[in-house]
Amino acid sequence: MKGWWLAISMCVVGLGLIFQANVAHASVEDLLYEKGQITKEEWLKLKAEHEKEEAIVQQRSAIKRWFDKISIRGYVQARYTYLPGDKSIRSEYDNTIRDNTGFAFRRVRLVFSGDVTDWLSFYIQPEFAGTVPGTTGDQSNNFVQLRDAYTDIFMPVPFLFFEEKDLRIRAGLSKIPFGFENLQSSQQRLAFDRSDGINSAANGERDLGIFIYYTPNETRKLFRRLIDSGLKGSGDYGLLGVGVYTGQTINVTERNDNKHIVLHATYPMELPYGQIIQFGVDAYRGTFNVGTGPFNNGVNSIGSLSGKNLPGGLPPKVENNGNYLDERVGVHFVLYPQPIGFQAEWNWGHGPQLNGSRTAIEEGNIQGGYVQGMYKWDVNQPWLTSVIPYVRYQEYSGGKKHRTNAPFNVVREWEVGAEWQFGKALELTVAYARSRRTDTQTAPYDIREGDIVRTQLQWNF
Repeated sequence: MKGWWLAISMCVVGLGLIFQANVAHASVEDLLYEKGQITKEEWLKLKAEHEKEEAIVQQRSAIKRWFDKISIRGYVQARYTYLPGDKSIRSEYDNTIRDNTGFAFRRVRLVFSGDVTDWLSFYIQPEFAGTVPGTTGDQSNNFVQLRDAYTDIFMPVPFLFFEEKDLRIRAGLSKIPFGFENLQSSQQRLAFDRSDGINSAANGERDLGIFIYYTPNETRKLFRRLIDSGLKGSGDYGLLGVGVYTGQTINVTERNDNKHIVLHATYPMELPYGQIIQFGVDAYRGTFNVGTGPFNNGVNSIGSLSGKNLPGGLPPKVENNGNYLDERVGVHFVLYPQPIGFQAEWNWGHGPQLNGSRTAIEEGNIQGGYVQGMYKWDVNQPWLTSVIPYVRYQEYSGGKKHRTNAPFNVVREWEVGAEWQFGKALELTVAYARSRRTDTQTAPYDIREGDIVRTQLQWNF
């Protein structure tokens, strides 16, 4: 016991000596000057050196280390799907809608982002729930795919009528600024999937290219507030945007020398009584190269399904080496849920599509979009933040350019669901859909109709 007291006493004495030594070191030049042992010039020189040492120590402590500059975040979406009726129904955007399915990861995302300097930032997002065709006809799951990899280069000084950082150049693999829902993160979106009418313009929403965005400072703050407040914003893709990109959709090699051009304009506005609305228009134009191949009816042979003859073994004829005009114009309007909300988008254009006899790919008309109503009920309880029920109707008619042979696609779908938010970290969504859509994966591309019940658990980190 005496040993413990002795050790404690020595520690206390040691700390006291260290403190006294620091004080003495800090004021030693003052004592020497007061006793006349050094001149005033020498005293000033010692004081300056001491202050310089302190400044160096403070500067070192203020230097940002790599983990102060780079942030890591992400989210996971786990789904369970049940088809109570026709189990042959298929969806373009959810591989869990199929026979003999159940639990599956829809998205597993990690985001690495940060500011390299005051005017240069980066963003990298891999997807860990990717799928590829399997050797037995099924799909293999949970492969890593690149979703985003770009840099933002901001204008560091005012220029003409632009303020500092109003303009930025985005280069790399990123979202194509077309529409509202395509730009809205799946982490924020209410409905389970993006609509066929809008997403068919840029499957996967992304492509390689270079874009210029203009966003004033106050608008940038409003875009951020729409995300942070849980109002399901789209993020900052500029009041105005223009870009050039390959046009073959995400992670697909360019197949022609033509590049797509896109124009984006949107305007969020806060009304005097606090309600926020957003409206805009988008357009793009380019040449898309269609992939073709033998019609696959499940056995790769000449056959007949649903009484429709298939030209087995022969891909459809193409024009101009498979290069077709690909152009659209779209409009969007959003009334953010405060508490009642409304969201709508529609687009029209031209693109490649398989003809009715399935003998050739031709240029055809495209039109489609969606309307959605929602209500945000803020519960503000420790275990439940808010509940957002919604109803959405979507339709689409036109070719699916990214699918082999660009089959003509018809979609008519109602979806009713609700999202429960348990704070910002956990969300549960349950929805029912009555869907009538073309099976674009298997010839003869029959239209199938059925019911879809889905549940999704999303956790954010």
